[in-house]
Amino acid sequence: MRHPSDVLFPGEKPFPVLPAVDHYAGSEKLMKKALQLQNELGPIFDITCDCEDGAHAGAEREHAEMAAGIVMSADNRHGRVAIRVHDFTHPHWQQDIEIIVAIAGSRLPFITLPKPRGVADVQAQIAFLREVEAKNGLQRPIPVHVLIETLGALHEVWEIAATPGVESLDFGLMDFVSGHHGAIPGAAMKSPGQFDHPLVARAKCEITTAALANGVVPTHNVTTELKDLDVIRNDARRARNEFGYLRMWSIHPNQIVPIVEAMRPDFSEVEKAVAIVTAAQDKGWAPIAHEGLLHDRASYRYYWELLARAHATGMTLPDEAIKRFF
Repeated sequence: MRHPSDVLFPGEKPFPVLPAVDHYAGSEKLMKKALQLQNELGPIFDITCDCEDGAHAGAEREHAEMAAGIVMSADNRHGRVAIRVHDFTHPHWQQDIEIIVAIAGSRLPFITLPKPRGVADVQAQIAFLREVEAKNGLQRPIPVHVLIETLGALHEVWEIAATPGVESLDFGLMDFVSGHHGAIPGAAMKSPGQFDHPLVARAKCEITTAALANGVVPTHNVTTELKDLDVIRNDARRARNEFGYLRMWSIHPNQIVPIVEAMRPDFSEVEKAVAIVTAAQDKGWAPIAHEGLLHDRASYRYYWELLARAHATGMTLPDEAIKRFF
């Protein structure tokens, strides 16, 4: 039986299916703690080791080597530990990439590029990354996640999303608001202002639209709430349901599970997806009738991607579906 990925997207760039949370850790202690939690919960969230804000001035090399060591450690059982490097204007960004690729390039799921001023910065950093990959004999190009947190990057977000190698567009809310020189109030850095202020809402919509139009995952900014799980869950739910984000940052272990829960597909839709995709595979992907409605490859694509997202968020699926598709 042919797998849906092979049948439903011929000649197309497959849409990335990523864990629903990208959890940031800046110190060795927090990176190891996050790895321990990932091994307890499973690969329902990514970990990004931060070599930008996490690195002390003057210790950039040591921090990059430490982060790369975390990626290569035996505790990284799922291969979902990434690294954020310095931005294009920082004197150490090239050193970051050289160190990280040389030590951990073979296991990196992605590299995150912060604060580009526009598409030229992104293209220059990706070009250098590809050079370093070739120098180190890597056969696989490392995907890139790009932080949209400047007005220049927002202005050129469609070009950034279309750049080969880009897998995710991440919204950097705090720097975006700060970059407006007081024109956006500080209340827009948290809820409900982050969803209601027109300039911030416009940025979120533009990022999502550009990402989805170019086969790239839109990733929502952090929530500043660390303790109230209902607030965290509601922020993630609004990001998902109102703005179309498929993934969200976390900066505290308390945030991971409620974000994953909010980002999961509706259970009843997952049940329907299992039934439709299974029946379609049995029919060789010809049209079928399900509950009195016709389904063909157009709807199969929708239900297959929904099923893949359900699996990525750790939802319990029937054993038969796991055996057939995952």
